[in-house]
Amino acid sequence: MKSRISIRTYHEELSGFTQRAWVAAILVGLAFTILLARLVYLQIWRYDYFHTLAENNRITVVPVAPNRGIILDSHGDVLAHNYAAYTLELTPGKIHDLNTTIDQLATLVEISPANRRNFFKLLQQSHNFETLPLRNRLTDAEVARVAANRYRLPGVEVKARLFRQYPHQTEAAHLLGYIGRMSDADIRQLESEGRYDNYRGTDHIGKTGIEQSFENQLRGTPGSDLVETDAQGHAVRTLAHRDPVSGDDLVLWLDARMQAIAEQAFGDHKGALVALDPRTGGILALVSMPEFDPNLFVDGIDTSDWDSLNNSPDHPLINRALRAAYPEGSTIKPFMALAGLHDGVRTPTDTIADPGYFRFPGSSHRYRDWAPNGHGMVDMHRSIVVSCDTYYYHLANDLGIDRMHDYLSQFGFGHKTGIDLSGEVAGVLPSRAWKARFSKQPWFPGETVICGIGQGYNLTTPLQLAMATAALANGGKLLRPELVKTVIDSATGKRTSIAPDVIRTIDLPPEQRQVIVDAMIDVTRPGGTAVSAFAGAPYTVAAKTGTAQVVGLRQNEKYNASHMEADHRDHAVFIAFAPADNPKIAVAVLVENGGHGGTAAGPIARAVMDYYLLGKLPKPATTPAATTGNTANAD
Repeated sequence: MKSRISIRTYHEELSGFTQRAWVAAILVGLAFTILLARLVYLQIWRYDYFHTLAENNRITVVPVAPNRGIILDSHGDVLAHNYAAYTLELTPGKIHDLNTTIDQLATLVEISPANRRNFFKLLQQSHNFETLPLRNRLTDAEVARVAANRYRLPGVEVKARLFRQYPHQTEAAHLLGYIGRMSDADIRQLESEGRYDNYRGTDHIGKTGIEQSFENQLRGTPGSDLVETDAQGHAVRTLAHRDPVSGDDLVLWLDARMQAIAEQAFGDHKGALVALDPRTGGILALVSMPEFDPNLFVDGIDTSDWDSLNNSPDHPLINRALRAAYPEGSTIKPFMALAGLHDGVRTPTDTIADPGYFRFPGSSHRYRDWAPNGHGMVDMHRSIVVSCDTYYYHLANDLGIDRMHDYLSQFGFGHKTGIDLSGEVAGVLPSRAWKARFSKQPWFPGETVICGIGQGYNLTTPLQLAMATAALANGGKLLRPELVKTVIDSATGKRTSIAPDVIRTIDLPPEQRQVIVDAMIDVTRPGGTAVSAFAGAPYTVAAKTGTAQVVGLRQNEKYNASHMEADHRDHAVFIAFAPADNPKIAVAVLVENGGHGGTAAGPIARAVMDYYLLGKLPKPATTPAATTGNTANAD
């Protein structure tokens, strides 16, 4: 009995074991099948994909920033260029405690409070950057100290970067502009335009001026290095290299020496100057005072510097030459006289009797001339020489505001010039339709006569005034003002000149133009309002002075600058071109709160013209004198 039980138990155990063995074999086989299938899938079907991933882990594409194109003046003087320097940079994602790391670095290199502020400011604004600069322009000794201690400073790197520099500092700052670190808004804009790949390896972009307007030409194309790395991410070797393509160089019409002379001539006064070549439209000088140093913005401007510039009552960041609009004052009178000739409202010999005011029939209100007792009998020539307001009150009333608008607009008043800089304003050239767009009030005749002497609603930028003056100088060609003269291709060295761009040709009969030019020449001679500014000049100048009111006066109130706040005094305005018989330069000058155009703005124009036409340098203390006495609004 016992043996039967043992035999049956043995066979049952053997059968159970066999079943389990088969199940195990099937499971093992299934597992190997799955592994084999997975192996086939990974090694055959997804080979290309995983090979690419492996290569990406092994090979890093490192962008190589291009050299930004340099900017030169017309004589080859460098206005903006690049230089290489070492930068101490941090990767925030690899650093546990930024403040502790910065404190450790401060024991190795100098880290100023401004460096710390700028770094954390960039940290808040620049989420897309892998590394952020803490300190620029390290010395070789500082680089060595950081390198020796890098093993205990994870996330800290020393990189060689190119930096923009403006060697003339404040000179021509408004037209050159500056580059700055890209903001998130800049990155989004570049991404939306499909241009962000062209900024790999750099984090700067042109912000204002030529740096912004010619960003595409100056920027260049980045190169790349294919770098093999080990498991720790350290570079082992460079597998391939593609050179970056430098940005194009720009040659300006600007004469840097003339620019410096003009800026020095302003002294401490605010204002603007634009000098053009009336034959080409090329800008020889473009001044806005006060200035600023564009180098402050390259590395990220310090908070204190930004507050000083941004909150200054003098507004140094505003380009007054094209972004500030002022009344033209009496500089509008030559163009008004041309309008009278063009429309047949006046002849050169027509005269008026000037009692010192203009009055509408039946009205007691007087529109005063700057000369209280008037100028006696005045024809067109004399009206310009002595700047007779009463003559132009009559002329404006006879023309009407719409005919004034239609004629003056041909010279560019009330329109953007189209200069190759951004941010230009159009100014105001009023008309009935213009007023109807923003006011329910009708146009009043008194508004017309005030506009006839460049006051009232009239607002013009110094750039517009210079462009109009150049058109008068060259016989009627309204040329678009251009800053860039030549673009030099960095790859081929090919020079591409920018041709003059004629916006329109104004109907300006030579005999009518000559009437105006002859009168403007006599403005600089005895009896004229600019005789002191050009006394003894060996060349002939055609000019017109102007005074632009800042605050209005009551009916019988006399202007007395010495009794007024400085920022309420009249602006001094001046236009001129020379030589009068073959113009090579046209200038518009505005000195804010300077008073009389002939004494405050005229000497600045004289300094510029003496240099350009004679090669003459000004005396060390060339400063315009503001009129502080009772000038009765004389021009």
